[in-house]
Amino acid sequence: MLAQPLCSVAPRLQRVIGSLFAHQGAPRLLPCCVAPQLCTSSKYLMSTEYKQNDGNKRKTSNAQHERTRRGDTGSTFSLFTAGAARKRAEFSKKQIGGTLADASTVAKIAKTSVPTKPLSVDEWKELKAESYNKTRFEVSMMEKLLTTRADVDVAKSLLVFVTMETGTVEYELLLKYLVLCVQEQHLSEVLDLYVIMKTRFKVLDVGAYSLFISGFSKTDHWREAVMFLDSIKKMINPSPRNYGDIIISALQHKEVETAWRLFKEMEGKNLKPNEDALQAFFECGKSFYDDQYENMMMYILSYLRDNQIYPREHLMHSIHSWFESIPGNRWEGHVTTILHSGECRVCNTLLESIQLSEEEYSILQECVMNNIIQGTDVFKKTTPEELQHFQTFVKNRLPFDVVIDGLNVANIAAKGNQSRILLDVVSHLAHQNLRLLVLGRKHMLRGTHSWDKGHMAIIQKYADCFFTANISEDDPFLLYATIHSGNHCKFLSRDLMRDHKACLSDKNTRRLFFKWQRGHQLVLSRYNPGHKMKFEIIPKYDTIVQTTDDTWHIPYDEEGVERCSYEVPRKWLCLQRHN
Repeated sequence: MLAQPLCSVAPRLQRVIGSLFAHQGAPRLLPCCVAPQLCTSSKYLMSTEYKQNDGNKRKTSNAQHERTRRGDTGSTFSLFTAGAARKRAEFSKKQIGGTLADASTVAKIAKTSVPTKPLSVDEWKELKAESYNKTRFEVSMMEKLLTTRADVDVAKSLLVFVTMETGTVEYELLLKYLVLCVQEQHLSEVLDLYVIMKTRFKVLDVGAYSLFISGFSKTDHWREAVMFLDSIKKMINPSPRNYGDIIISALQHKEVETAWRLFKEMEGKNLKPNEDALQAFFECGKSFYDDQYENMMMYILSYLRDNQIYPREHLMHSIHSWFESIPGNRWEGHVTTILHSGECRVCNTLLESIQLSEEEYSILQECVMNNIIQGTDVFKKTTPEELQHFQTFVKNRLPFDVVIDGLNVANIAAKGNQSRILLDVVSHLAHQNLRLLVLGRKHMLRGTHSWDKGHMAIIQKYADCFFTANISEDDPFLLYATIHSGNHCKFLSRDLMRDHKACLSDKNTRRLFFKWQRGHQLVLSRYNPGHKMKFEIIPKYDTIVQTTDDTWHIPYDEEGVERCSYEVPRKWLCLQRHN
Protein backbone atom coordinates (compact mmCIF):
# COMPACT_ATOMS: atom_id res chain seq x y z
CA MET A 1 0.00 0.00 0.00
CA LEU A 2 1.05 3.62 -0.46
CA ALA A 3 2.46 5.58 2.42
CA GLN A 4 -0.01 7.81 4.29
CA PRO A 5 1.31 11.13 2.85
CA LEU A 6 0.44 9.89 -0.65
CA CYS A 7 -3.18 9.21 0.27
CA SER A 8 -3.60 12.78 1.38
CA VAL A 9 -2.83 14.24 -2.06
CA ALA A 10 -5.81 12.66 -3.83
CA PRO A 11 -8.38 15.31 -2.82
CA ARG A 12 -6.57 17.92 -4.94
CA LEU A 13 -7.52 16.20 -8.19
CA GLN A 14 -10.91 15.18 -6.84
CA ARG A 15 -11.75 18.82 -6.17
CA VAL A 16 -10.75 19.69 -9.74
CA ILE A 17 -13.01 17.18 -11.44
CA GLY A 18 -15.82 17.50 -8.93
CA SER A 19 -18.05 14.49 -8.59
CA LEU A 20 -15.90 12.32 -10.84
CA PHE A 21 -16.88 9.08 -9.16
CA ALA A 22 -19.85 10.22 -7.10
CA HIS A 23 -22.46 8.62 -9.37
CA GLN A 24 -23.07 5.16 -7.98
CA GLY A 25 -25.12 4.25 -11.03
CA ALA A 26 -22.29 4.91 -13.49
CA PRO A 27 -21.00 1.71 -15.09
CA ARG A 28 -17.62 0.38 -13.93
CA LEU A 29 -15.41 0.23 -16.99
CA LEU A 30 -12.70 -2.36 -17.41
CA PRO A 31 -9.26 -1.41 -18.84
CA CYS A 32 -9.62 -1.00 -22.59
CA CYS A 33 -6.24 0.13 -23.92
CA VAL A 34 -2.55 0.13 -23.28
CA ALA A 35 -0.92 3.52 -22.92
CA PRO A 36 1.97 4.30 -25.24
CA GLN A 37 5.34 3.88 -23.56
CA LEU A 38 7.07 7.12 -22.77
CA CYS A 39 10.52 7.73 -24.10
CA THR A 40 12.38 6.13 -28.24
CA SER A 41 43.37 -9.56 -45.95
CA SER A 42 45.06 -9.81 -47.54
CA LYS A 43 47.44 -6.93 -48.28
CA TYR A 44 47.66 -7.63 -51.99
CA LEU A 45 43.92 -7.34 -52.43
CA MET A 46 43.40 -3.86 -51.10
CA SER A 47 44.48 -0.26 -51.40
CA THR A 48 43.04 2.94 -50.01
CA GLU A 49 43.34 6.68 -49.96
CA TYR A 50 42.18 8.00 -46.63
CA LYS A 51 43.08 10.98 -44.50
CA GLN A 52 42.24 10.85 -40.82
CA ASN A 53 41.77 14.05 -38.89
CA ASP A 54 42.87 13.08 -35.42
CA GLY A 55 41.61 15.44 -32.74
CA ASN A 56 44.14 14.17 -30.23
CA LYS A 57 46.77 16.85 -29.59
CA ARG A 58 49.35 14.39 -28.26
CA LYS A 59 52.81 14.70 -29.80
CA THR A 60 53.49 12.21 -32.55
CA SER A 61 56.35 9.82 -31.87
CA ASN A 62 58.95 8.73 -34.40
CA ALA A 63 57.19 5.37 -34.65
CA GLN A 64 53.94 7.10 -35.49
CA HIS A 65 55.71 9.16 -38.16
CA GLU A 66 56.92 5.90 -39.65
CA ARG A 67 53.41 4.45 -39.62
CA THR A 68 52.10 7.58 -41.34
CA ARG A 69 54.83 7.32 -43.98
CA ARG A 70 53.76 3.74 -44.65
CA GLY A 71 50.13 4.83 -45.05
CA ASP A 72 48.95 3.27 -41.75
CA THR A 73 46.73 6.24 -40.99
CA GLY A 74 43.86 4.77 -39.01
CA SER A 75 40.43 3.24 -39.40
CA THR A 76 39.08 3.60 -42.92
CA PHE A 77 35.51 4.24 -44.01
CA SER A 78 34.05 0.92 -45.16
CA LEU A 79 30.84 -1.02 -45.58
CA PHE A 80 30.79 -1.70 -41.83
CA THR A 81 31.82 1.77 -40.62
CA ALA A 82 29.28 3.80 -38.65
CA GLY A 83 27.53 6.23 -40.97
CA ALA A 84 28.39 4.33 -44.18
CA ALA A 85 24.76 3.44 -44.94
CA ARG A 86 23.74 7.05 -44.47
CA LYS A 87 26.45 8.24 -46.83
CA ARG A 88 25.41 5.69 -49.46
CA ALA A 89 21.81 6.86 -49.19
CA GLU A 90 22.84 10.49 -49.61
CA PHE A 91 25.02 9.60 -52.60
CA SER A 92 22.18 7.67 -54.24
CA LYS A 93 19.88 10.62 -53.68
CA LYS A 94 22.32 12.93 -55.48
CA GLN A 95 22.82 10.41 -58.27
CA ILE A 96 19.13 10.20 -59.14
CA GLY A 97 18.58 13.89 -58.52
CA GLY A 98 15.60 13.13 -56.31
CA THR A 99 14.49 14.69 -53.10
CA LEU A 100 13.41 12.81 -50.04
CA ALA A 101 10.59 14.15 -47.97
CA ASP A 102 11.68 15.25 -44.54
CA ALA A 103 9.51 13.39 -42.07
CA SER A 104 9.58 16.39 -39.76
CA THR A 105 7.76 18.46 -42.39
CA VAL A 106 4.89 16.01 -42.75
CA ALA A 107 1.87 16.94 -40.67
CA LYS A 108 1.06 14.04 -38.39
CA ILE A 109 -2.26 15.37 -37.14
CA ALA A 110 -4.97 17.25 -38.88
CA LYS A 111 -5.26 20.94 -38.16
CA THR A 112 -7.89 21.47 -35.50
CA SER A 113 -8.80 23.89 -32.80
CA VAL A 114 -6.77 22.99 -29.71
CA PRO A 115 -7.42 25.22 -26.68
CA THR A 116 -4.43 27.05 -25.23
CA LYS A 117 -6.17 27.80 -21.92
CA PRO A 118 -8.74 26.02 -19.73
CA LEU A 119 -12.32 26.15 -21.06
CA SER A 120 -15.60 26.27 -19.24
CA VAL A 121 -18.15 23.47 -19.60
CA ASP A 122 -20.17 25.57 -22.05
CA GLU A 123 -17.09 26.35 -24.14
CA TRP A 124 -16.24 22.64 -24.35
CA LYS A 125 -19.85 21.92 -25.40
CA GLU A 126 -19.56 24.45 -28.20
CA LEU A 127 -16.25 22.98 -29.38
CA LYS A 128 -17.68 19.45 -29.34
CA ALA A 129 -20.70 20.61 -31.35
CA GLU A 130 -18.32 21.82 -34.07
CA SER A 131 -16.40 18.53 -34.10
CA TYR A 132 -16.72 16.03 -36.94
CA ASN A 133 -16.42 13.01 -34.63
CA LYS A 134 -18.62 13.68 -31.62
CA THR A 135 -18.51 10.06 -30.41
CA ARG A 136 -14.75 10.12 -29.80
CA PHE A 137 -14.41 13.85 -29.24
CA GLU A 138 -13.05 13.65 -25.66
CA VAL A 139 -10.44 10.97 -26.40
CA SER A 140 -9.40 12.63 -29.65
CA MET A 141 -9.05 16.01 -27.95
CA MET A 142 -6.93 14.53 -25.12
CA GLU A 143 -4.66 12.98 -27.76
CA LYS A 144 -4.27 16.39 -29.41
CA LEU A 145 -3.47 17.98 -26.06
CA LEU A 146 -0.86 15.29 -25.55
CA THR A 147 0.65 15.79 -29.02
CA THR A 148 0.83 19.59 -28.62
CA ARG A 149 2.16 19.27 -25.04
CA ALA A 150 -0.68 21.40 -23.77
CA ASP A 151 -0.92 22.81 -20.26
CA VAL A 152 -2.27 20.26 -17.80
CA ASP A 153 -4.96 22.71 -16.65
CA VAL A 154 -6.51 22.56 -20.14
CA ALA A 155 -6.74 18.78 -19.82
CA LYS A 156 -8.24 19.11 -16.34
CA SER A 157 -10.96 21.38 -17.69
CA LEU A 158 -11.74 18.73 -20.31
CA LEU A 159 -12.16 16.14 -17.53
CA VAL A 160 -14.53 18.49 -15.68
CA PHE A 161 -16.60 18.84 -18.85
CA VAL A 162 -16.76 15.06 -19.35
CA THR A 163 -17.76 14.54 -15.72
CA MET A 164 -20.54 17.10 -15.92
CA GLU A 165 -21.83 15.68 -19.19
CA THR A 166 -21.65 11.92 -18.52
CA GLY A 167 -21.23 11.57 -14.77
CA THR A 168 -17.99 9.59 -15.12
CA VAL A 169 -14.64 9.47 -16.87
CA GLU A 170 -13.75 6.35 -18.81
CA TYR A 171 -10.54 4.42 -18.22
CA GLU A 172 -9.15 5.22 -21.66
CA LEU A 173 -9.49 8.97 -21.14
CA LEU A 174 -7.89 8.84 -17.68
CA LEU A 175 -5.04 6.80 -19.12
CA LYS A 176 -4.31 9.44 -21.76
CA TYR A 177 -4.46 12.14 -19.10
CA LEU A 178 -1.94 10.08 -17.13
CA VAL A 179 0.35 10.02 -20.19
CA LEU A 180 0.18 13.82 -20.33
CA CYS A 181 0.97 14.16 -16.62
CA VAL A 182 3.97 11.84 -16.86
CA GLN A 183 5.21 13.43 -20.08
CA GLU A 184 5.05 16.93 -18.64
CA GLN A 185 6.40 15.86 -15.24
CA HIS A 186 3.30 16.82 -13.23
CA LEU A 187 4.26 14.30 -10.58
CA SER A 188 1.74 15.30 -7.91
CA GLU A 189 -1.01 14.67 -10.44
CA VAL A 190 0.47 11.23 -11.13
CA LEU A 191 0.28 10.40 -7.44
CA ASP A 192 -3.32 11.61 -7.31
CA LEU A 193 -4.30 9.59 -10.36
CA TYR A 194 -2.97 6.38 -8.87
CA VAL A 195 -5.21 6.74 -5.82
CA ILE A 196 -8.23 7.55 -7.99
CA MET A 197 -7.69 4.83 -10.60
CA LYS A 198 -6.86 2.17 -8.00
CA THR A 199 -10.06 3.06 -6.14
CA ARG A 200 -12.23 3.19 -9.23
CA PHE A 201 -10.93 0.19 -11.22
CA LYS A 202 -10.25 -3.27 -9.86
CA VAL A 203 -7.67 -3.97 -12.57
CA LEU A 204 -5.01 -1.72 -14.13
CA ASP A 205 -3.30 -2.68 -17.36
CA VAL A 206 0.39 -2.88 -18.27
CA GLY A 207 0.31 0.59 -19.84
CA ALA A 208 -0.96 2.20 -16.65
CA TYR A 209 1.58 0.41 -14.45
CA SER A 210 4.39 1.41 -16.83
CA LEU A 211 3.32 5.04 -16.64
CA PHE A 212 3.09 4.90 -12.86
CA ILE A 213 6.59 3.39 -12.71
CA SER A 214 7.90 6.28 -14.81
CA GLY A 215 6.14 8.88 -12.68
CA PHE A 216 6.69 7.41 -9.21
CA SER A 217 10.39 6.80 -9.92
CA LYS A 218 10.92 10.56 -10.00
CA THR A 219 9.38 11.11 -6.56
CA ASP A 220 10.10 10.16 -2.96
CA HIS A 221 7.59 7.35 -3.44
CA TRP A 222 9.93 5.59 -5.89
CA ARG A 223 9.87 2.33 -3.90
CA GLU A 224 6.20 1.92 -4.84
CA ALA A 225 7.41 1.55 -8.45
CA VAL A 226 8.90 -1.83 -7.46
CA MET A 227 5.35 -2.94 -6.57
CA PHE A 228 4.14 -1.84 -10.00
CA LEU A 229 6.99 -3.78 -11.60
CA ASP A 230 5.87 -6.91 -9.74
CA SER A 231 2.31 -6.34 -11.00
CA ILE A 232 3.56 -6.19 -14.60
CA LYS A 233 5.53 -9.42 -14.09
CA LYS A 234 2.24 -11.23 -13.40
CA MET A 235 1.07 -10.29 -16.92
CA ILE A 236 4.14 -10.02 -19.17
CA ASN A 237 7.87 -9.47 -19.00
CA PRO A 238 8.54 -5.84 -18.01
CA SER A 239 10.32 -3.67 -20.55
CA PRO A 240 13.91 -2.39 -20.20
CA ARG A 241 12.38 1.07 -19.65
CA ASN A 242 10.38 -0.24 -16.67
CA TYR A 243 13.54 -1.60 -15.07
CA GLY A 244 15.64 1.39 -16.07
CA ASP A 245 13.37 3.97 -14.43
CA ILE A 246 13.58 2.17 -11.09
CA ILE A 247 17.33 1.49 -11.36
CA ILE A 248 18.03 5.18 -11.95
CA SER A 249 15.87 6.21 -9.01
CA ALA A 250 17.40 3.58 -6.71
CA LEU A 251 20.92 4.79 -7.53
CA GLN A 252 19.92 8.42 -7.00
CA HIS A 253 18.70 7.39 -3.55
CA LYS A 254 21.92 5.39 -2.90
CA GLU A 255 20.05 2.07 -2.95
CA VAL A 256 22.82 0.30 -4.85
CA GLU A 257 21.76 -3.20 -3.80
CA THR A 258 18.27 -2.72 -5.26
CA ALA A 259 19.64 -1.29 -8.50
CA TRP A 260 22.12 -4.14 -8.91
CA ARG A 261 19.48 -6.78 -8.17
CA LEU A 262 17.27 -5.34 -10.91
CA PHE A 263 20.19 -5.17 -13.35
CA LYS A 264 20.99 -8.85 -12.77
CA GLU A 265 17.30 -9.70 -13.10
CA MET A 266 17.26 -7.98 -16.49
CA GLU A 267 20.32 -9.92 -17.56
CA GLY A 268 18.61 -13.16 -16.56
CA LYS A 269 15.61 -12.24 -18.71
CA ASN A 270 17.91 -11.33 -21.65
CA LEU A 271 16.71 -7.71 -21.56
CA LYS A 272 19.14 -5.04 -22.74
CA PRO A 273 19.44 -2.17 -20.21
CA ASN A 274 18.81 1.31 -21.60
CA GLU A 275 21.74 3.70 -21.70
CA ASP A 276 20.34 6.02 -19.03
CA ALA A 277 20.36 3.18 -16.51
CA LEU A 278 23.95 2.21 -17.37
CA GLN A 279 25.02 5.83 -17.17
CA ALA A 280 23.42 6.14 -13.73
CA PHE A 281 25.68 3.35 -12.43
CA PHE A 282 28.83 5.20 -13.51
CA GLU A 283 27.57 8.59 -12.34
CA CYS A 284 26.60 7.15 -8.96
CA GLY A 285 29.96 5.38 -8.76
CA LYS A 286 31.81 8.67 -8.39
CA SER A 287 30.65 8.77 -4.76
CA PHE A 288 31.42 5.10 -4.02
CA TYR A 289 35.05 4.11 -3.57
CA ASP A 290 34.87 0.50 -2.37
CA ASP A 291 36.17 -2.51 -4.27
CA GLN A 292 32.72 -4.10 -4.50
CA TYR A 293 31.27 -1.20 -6.50
CA GLU A 294 34.34 -1.08 -8.71
CA ASN A 295 33.88 -4.79 -9.47
CA MET A 296 30.26 -4.10 -10.46
CA MET A 297 31.38 -1.44 -12.93
CA MET A 298 33.96 -3.80 -14.42
CA TYR A 299 31.19 -6.38 -14.75
CA ILE A 300 29.06 -3.88 -16.70
CA LEU A 301 31.96 -3.20 -19.06
CA SER A 302 32.34 -6.96 -19.60
CA TYR A 303 28.58 -7.12 -20.20
CA LEU A 304 28.97 -4.49 -22.96
CA ARG A 305 31.72 -6.61 -24.49
CA ASP A 306 29.88 -9.93 -24.32
CA ASN A 307 26.75 -8.44 -25.87
CA GLN A 308 28.60 -6.28 -28.42
CA ILE A 309 26.97 -3.10 -27.09
CA TYR A 310 28.49 0.22 -28.08
CA PRO A 311 27.84 3.07 -25.62
CA ARG A 312 26.71 6.41 -26.96
CA GLU A 313 28.88 9.45 -26.42
CA HIS A 314 27.18 10.65 -23.23
CA LEU A 315 27.68 7.22 -21.59
CA MET A 316 31.28 7.17 -22.79
CA HIS A 317 31.92 10.46 -20.98
CA SER A 318 30.43 9.04 -17.77
CA ILE A 319 32.67 5.95 -18.03
CA HIS A 320 35.64 8.21 -18.69
CA SER A 321 34.98 10.46 -15.69
CA TRP A 322 34.28 7.47 -13.42
CA PHE A 323 37.66 5.90 -14.21
CA GLU A 324 39.46 9.17 -13.54
CA SER A 325 37.57 9.57 -10.24
CA ILE A 326 38.90 6.27 -8.83
CA PRO A 327 41.35 7.31 -6.09
CA GLY A 328 44.90 6.02 -6.26
CA ASN A 329 44.65 4.25 -9.64
CA ARG A 330 45.75 7.20 -11.80
CA TRP A 331 43.58 6.35 -14.79
CA GLU A 332 43.77 8.70 -17.74
CA GLY A 333 41.39 8.68 -20.70
CA HIS A 334 41.62 9.97 -24.28
CA VAL A 335 39.34 9.84 -27.29
CA THR A 336 41.18 8.21 -30.17
CA THR A 337 41.06 6.21 -33.38
CA ILE A 338 42.84 2.95 -34.14
CA LEU A 339 45.53 2.48 -36.80
CA HIS A 340 45.13 -0.07 -39.60
CA SER A 341 47.68 -2.22 -37.79
CA GLY A 342 45.35 -2.44 -34.76
CA GLU A 343 47.48 -0.18 -32.57
CA CYS A 344 45.91 2.45 -30.36
CA ARG A 345 47.23 5.91 -31.26
CA VAL A 346 47.41 6.93 -27.58
CA CYS A 347 48.87 3.96 -25.70
CA ASN A 348 50.25 1.86 -28.60
CA THR A 349 48.39 -1.22 -27.32
CA LEU A 350 47.68 -3.78 -30.05
CA LEU A 351 43.95 -4.54 -30.04
CA GLU A 352 42.46 -8.01 -30.30
CA SER A 353 42.61 -9.65 -33.73
CA ILE A 354 39.53 -9.82 -35.92
CA GLN A 355 40.40 -13.45 -36.70
CA LEU A 356 38.50 -16.18 -34.86
CA SER A 357 40.27 -18.69 -32.65
CA GLU A 358 40.26 -22.34 -33.73
CA GLU A 359 37.51 -23.10 -31.23
CA GLU A 360 35.39 -20.15 -32.36
CA TYR A 361 35.91 -21.06 -36.02
CA SER A 362 34.80 -24.63 -35.38
CA ILE A 363 31.64 -23.45 -33.60
CA LEU A 364 30.78 -21.07 -36.43
CA GLN A 365 31.47 -23.67 -39.12
CA GLU A 366 29.02 -26.10 -37.54
CA CYS A 367 26.33 -23.45 -36.96
CA VAL A 368 26.53 -22.11 -40.51
CA MET A 369 26.02 -25.62 -41.85
CA ASN A 370 23.12 -26.46 -39.52
CA ASN A 371 21.29 -23.11 -39.43
CA ILE A 372 22.10 -21.36 -42.71
CA ILE A 373 22.94 -24.00 -45.30
CA GLN A 374 20.40 -26.61 -44.32
CA GLY A 375 18.18 -24.69 -41.92
CA THR A 376 14.69 -25.85 -41.02
CA ASP A 377 13.73 -26.33 -44.67
CA VAL A 378 16.48 -27.01 -47.18
CA PHE A 379 14.00 -26.59 -50.07
CA LYS A 380 13.76 -22.86 -49.35
CA LYS A 381 17.38 -22.41 -50.47
CA THR A 382 18.18 -25.35 -52.76
CA THR A 383 17.45 -29.05 -53.19
CA PRO A 384 19.15 -31.84 -51.25
CA GLU A 385 20.61 -33.14 -54.52
CA GLU A 386 22.06 -29.77 -55.50
CA LEU A 387 23.49 -29.26 -52.02
CA GLN A 388 25.13 -32.70 -52.09
CA HIS A 389 26.55 -32.00 -55.55
CA PHE A 390 27.97 -28.69 -54.35
CA GLN A 391 29.53 -30.20 -51.21
CA THR A 392 31.28 -32.83 -53.33
CA PHE A 393 32.38 -30.15 -55.81
CA VAL A 394 33.90 -28.01 -53.02
CA LYS A 395 35.52 -30.95 -51.24
CA ASN A 396 37.39 -31.97 -54.41
CA ARG A 397 38.72 -28.46 -55.03
CA LEU A 398 39.49 -26.99 -51.59
CA PRO A 399 40.99 -24.72 -50.47
CA PHE A 400 40.02 -21.46 -52.18
CA ASP A 401 41.52 -18.04 -51.50
CA VAL A 402 38.50 -16.00 -52.60
CA VAL A 403 34.89 -17.04 -53.17
CA ILE A 404 33.05 -14.62 -55.48
CA ASP A 405 29.33 -13.90 -55.58
CA GLY A 406 29.14 -13.61 -59.36
CA LEU A 407 25.76 -11.91 -59.72
CA ASN A 408 26.46 -9.47 -56.91
CA VAL A 409 29.80 -8.42 -58.39
CA ALA A 410 28.41 -8.19 -61.93
CA ASN A 411 25.80 -5.68 -60.77
CA ILE A 412 28.21 -3.31 -59.04
CA ALA A 413 27.95 -0.76 -61.85
CA ALA A 414 24.70 0.76 -63.08
CA LYS A 415 26.00 0.70 -66.66
CA GLY A 416 28.07 -1.86 -68.46
CA ASN A 417 27.90 -5.46 -69.58
CA GLN A 418 27.52 -7.75 -66.57
CA SER A 419 29.75 -10.52 -67.84
CA ARG A 420 32.43 -7.94 -68.74
CA ILE A 421 32.40 -6.55 -65.22
CA LEU A 422 32.66 -10.00 -63.68
CA LEU A 423 35.48 -10.92 -66.04
CA ASP A 424 37.43 -7.77 -65.14
CA VAL A 425 37.20 -8.55 -61.42
CA VAL A 426 37.99 -12.25 -61.78
CA SER A 427 40.99 -11.61 -64.04
CA HIS A 428 42.29 -8.92 -61.65
CA LEU A 429 42.31 -11.42 -58.77
CA ALA A 430 43.51 -14.34 -60.86
CA HIS A 431 46.59 -12.38 -61.95
CA GLN A 432 47.57 -12.27 -58.26
CA ASN A 433 47.81 -16.08 -58.22
CA LEU A 434 44.71 -16.51 -56.08
CA ARG A 435 42.63 -19.68 -56.11
CA LEU A 436 39.12 -18.49 -57.04
CA LEU A 437 35.62 -19.91 -56.89
CA VAL A 438 32.89 -18.05 -58.78
CA LEU A 439 29.29 -18.79 -57.80
CA GLY A 440 26.52 -17.97 -60.23
CA ARG A 441 23.26 -19.19 -61.68
CA LYS A 442 22.65 -21.24 -64.78
CA HIS A 443 21.04 -18.40 -66.73
CA MET A 444 24.48 -16.73 -66.86
CA LEU A 445 25.61 -19.41 -69.34
CA ARG A 446 22.83 -18.98 -71.90
CA GLY A 447 24.51 -16.28 -73.96
CA THR A 448 22.55 -13.01 -73.84
CA HIS A 449 23.27 -9.32 -74.25
CA SER A 450 24.19 -9.11 -70.57
CA TRP A 451 25.98 -12.44 -70.36
CA ASP A 452 28.42 -12.97 -73.22
CA LYS A 453 29.39 -16.63 -73.72
CA GLY A 454 32.95 -15.66 -74.59
CA HIS A 455 33.37 -13.75 -71.34
CA MET A 456 31.96 -16.65 -69.33
CA ALA A 457 34.32 -19.10 -71.03
CA ILE A 458 37.36 -17.01 -70.03
CA ILE A 459 36.05 -16.70 -66.47
CA GLN A 460 35.86 -20.50 -66.25
CA LYS A 461 39.54 -20.68 -67.26
CA TYR A 462 40.54 -18.26 -64.52
CA ALA A 463 38.41 -19.77 -61.75
CA ASP A 464 36.46 -22.79 -60.62
CA CYS A 465 32.78 -22.07 -61.22
CA PHE A 466 29.58 -23.50 -59.83
CA PHE A 467 26.22 -22.47 -61.28
CA THR A 468 23.12 -23.18 -59.19
CA ALA A 469 19.55 -23.50 -60.38
CA ASN A 470 17.98 -20.14 -61.09
CA ILE A 471 15.61 -20.47 -58.14
CA SER A 472 18.31 -21.37 -55.62
CA GLU A 473 19.83 -18.94 -53.14
CA ASP A 474 23.55 -18.57 -53.80
CA ASP A 475 24.56 -16.86 -50.51
CA PRO A 476 24.46 -20.10 -48.45
CA PHE A 477 26.74 -21.76 -51.04
CA LEU A 478 29.12 -18.80 -50.80
CA LEU A 479 29.26 -18.99 -46.98
CA TYR A 480 29.76 -22.77 -47.04
CA ALA A 481 32.63 -22.66 -49.52
CA THR A 482 34.36 -19.76 -47.75
CA ILE A 483 34.17 -21.20 -44.25
CA HIS A 484 35.19 -24.69 -45.34
CA SER A 485 38.20 -23.32 -47.23
CA GLY A 486 39.80 -22.20 -43.98
CA ASN A 487 40.42 -19.03 -42.01
CA HIS A 488 42.50 -17.47 -44.79
CA CYS A 489 39.68 -17.52 -47.36
CA LYS A 490 37.78 -14.30 -48.17
CA PHE A 491 34.49 -13.81 -49.97
CA LEU A 492 33.67 -11.01 -52.39
CA SER A 493 30.19 -9.54 -52.17
CA ARG A 494 28.39 -6.37 -51.13
CA ASP A 495 25.59 -8.42 -49.57
CA LEU A 496 25.41 -7.72 -45.83
CA MET A 497 24.17 -11.24 -44.99
CA ARG A 498 21.76 -9.92 -42.37
CA ASP A 499 19.09 -12.54 -43.10
CA HIS A 500 21.63 -15.33 -42.75
CA LYS A 501 23.01 -13.91 -39.51
CA ALA A 502 19.46 -13.85 -38.14
CA CYS A 503 19.15 -17.60 -38.83
CA LEU A 504 21.83 -18.39 -36.25
CA SER A 505 20.60 -19.88 -33.01
CA ASP A 506 21.97 -17.59 -30.30
CA LYS A 507 23.54 -14.18 -29.77
CA ASN A 508 27.05 -15.57 -29.21
CA THR A 509 27.03 -17.34 -32.56
CA ARG A 510 25.63 -14.24 -34.26
CA ARG A 511 28.47 -12.23 -32.70
CA LEU A 512 31.02 -14.75 -34.04
CA PHE A 513 29.43 -14.59 -37.50
CA PHE A 514 29.59 -10.79 -37.57
CA LYS A 515 33.22 -10.84 -36.40
CA TRP A 516 34.10 -13.42 -39.05
CA GLN A 517 32.21 -11.47 -41.72
CA ARG A 518 34.08 -8.21 -41.04
CA GLY A 519 37.38 -10.08 -41.15
CA HIS A 520 36.66 -11.95 -44.38
CA GLN A 521 34.35 -9.94 -46.60
CA LEU A 522 35.94 -8.20 -49.56
CA VAL A 523 34.02 -5.24 -50.95
CA LEU A 524 34.79 -3.65 -54.29
CA SER A 525 34.70 0.06 -53.48
CA ARG A 526 35.69 1.44 -56.87
CA TYR A 527 35.27 0.03 -60.36
CA ASN A 528 35.74 1.87 -63.65
CA PRO A 529 36.34 -0.14 -66.85
CA GLY A 530 39.96 0.17 -67.88
CA HIS A 531 41.06 1.67 -64.55
CA LYS A 532 42.52 0.18 -61.40
CA MET A 533 39.86 -1.27 -59.14
CA LYS A 534 39.97 -0.78 -55.38
CA PHE A 535 38.82 -2.92 -52.48
CA GLU A 536 37.88 -1.75 -49.01
CA ILE A 537 40.47 -2.51 -46.38
CA ILE A 538 39.67 -5.42 -44.07
CA PRO A 539 40.44 -4.46 -40.46
CA LYS A 540 42.98 -6.44 -38.48
CA TYR A 541 41.36 -5.73 -35.12
CA ASP A 542 37.99 -6.43 -33.55
CA THR A 543 35.68 -3.53 -32.71
CA ILE A 544 34.59 -4.58 -29.25
CA VAL A 545 35.13 -3.45 -25.63
CA GLN A 546 38.46 -4.93 -24.53
CA THR A 547 40.98 -4.71 -21.72
CA THR A 548 44.51 -5.57 -20.62
CA ASP A 549 46.03 -5.25 -17.16
CA ASP A 550 46.45 -1.48 -17.49
CA THR A 551 44.15 -0.44 -20.33
CA TRP A 552 40.53 -0.38 -21.46
CA HIS A 553 39.51 0.35 -25.03
CA ILE A 554 35.84 1.14 -25.58
CA PRO A 555 34.37 1.83 -29.04
CA TYR A 556 31.48 4.30 -28.83
CA ASP A 557 28.82 5.91 -31.00
CA GLU A 558 29.48 9.53 -31.88
CA GLU A 559 26.72 12.08 -31.48
CA GLY A 560 25.13 12.89 -34.83
CA VAL A 561 26.42 9.75 -36.58
CA GLU A 562 23.70 7.34 -37.68
CA ARG A 563 24.96 3.79 -37.25
CA CYS A 564 23.06 0.79 -38.60
CA SER A 565 23.05 -2.47 -36.67
CA TYR A 566 25.67 -4.04 -38.97
CA GLU A 567 28.06 -1.06 -38.69
CA VAL A 568 30.73 -0.47 -36.05
CA PRO A 569 31.92 2.80 -34.46
CA ARG A 570 34.95 4.74 -35.65
CA LYS A 571 35.89 6.41 -32.36
CA TRP A 572 37.30 4.82 -29.21
CA LEU A 573 37.85 5.78 -25.58
CA CYS A 574 41.35 4.73 -24.50
CA LEU A 575 41.77 4.40 -20.73
CA GLN A 576 45.29 3.85 -19.44
CA ARG A 577 46.45 3.32 -15.86
CA HIS A 578 49.79 4.88 -14.97
CA ASN A 579 51.87 3.33 -12.20
